Amino acid sequence: MMVFWMIYWSTLIFALGLCFGSFLNVCIWRIPKEKSVAWPPSACPKCGTRIKGYDNIPVLSWLLLRGKCRSCKAPISVGYPLIELLTGLFFLTIWLIYGVSPKTPIYMLAVFGLLLGTFIDLEEMWLPDRVTIGGMILFPLLSMAAPELHGTVGWFAGLKASLIGLAAGFGLFWAIRALGTAALKKEAMGCGDLKLMGMLGALLGWQAVIYITFFSALAGAVIGTGLIVMKKKELSSQIPYGPYIALAAFSWMLGGDRLWNIYLNLVGF
Repeated sequence: MMVFWMIYWSTLIFALGLCFGSFLNVCIWRIPKEKSVAWPPSACPKCGTRIKGYDNIPVLSWLLLRGKCRSCKAPISVGYPLIELLTGLFFLTIWLIYGVSPKTPIYMLAVFGLLLGTFIDLEEMWLPDRVTIGGMILFPLLSMAAPELHGTVGWFAGLKASLIGLAAGFGLFWAIRALGTAALKKEAMGCGDLKLMGMLGALLGWQAVIYITFFSALAGAVIGTGLIVMKKKELSSQIPYGPYIALAAFSWMLGGDRLWNIYLNLVGF
């Protein structure tokens, strides 16, 4: 019976993630164009035909339509079902790790925002304020309601830990940006990255800020070097840093915090 309920809830959470992934596709497409994410209903960008409900089922509809619009047969990017699958898998993994916990829905909300910011940053080279500033406002409030986010008890302790994390994230990256700009004689980091780190500090705490700083730098160096070696990017090319920050945050939420604590114990902290 226990296995049945585990499978039932896991399936439900995965399906929920797929639905959020479908909405995420809408946000990624419309927000950079400053269009409403609520209206009008989704339509084929080629012929303008509105997409029926039965053609808007996450992943399944794309497979049944063989990746083409029902009306004009224009190809539908494989990116749409992949983003839906990615969101579903993140939601499922968070559920399997944290179960029935205040962290679960809050981390799912954070994953949605981070994926939104990541894909817009990759395409447009900027991070939406509704993600970064919105998170800096929302997560301290949620920390008051769920101080467990920061391993503490009481609304004031939760708020305090969140604000310390916000200040640590924003302040550290402000200093890195200032030093980098002075050394390189050009803007070393976008303001969106500062706000993103402030948001993540407010959600995950100051310890996560240190982890994310080192992890994102390492990931950026490895992936950036790999892209240059494969000649996908030039050495002088601009590569958005937000996705690396998001990747580090994902790793923290999916178990990096435990690895970090093991490392601190090993080095005697």
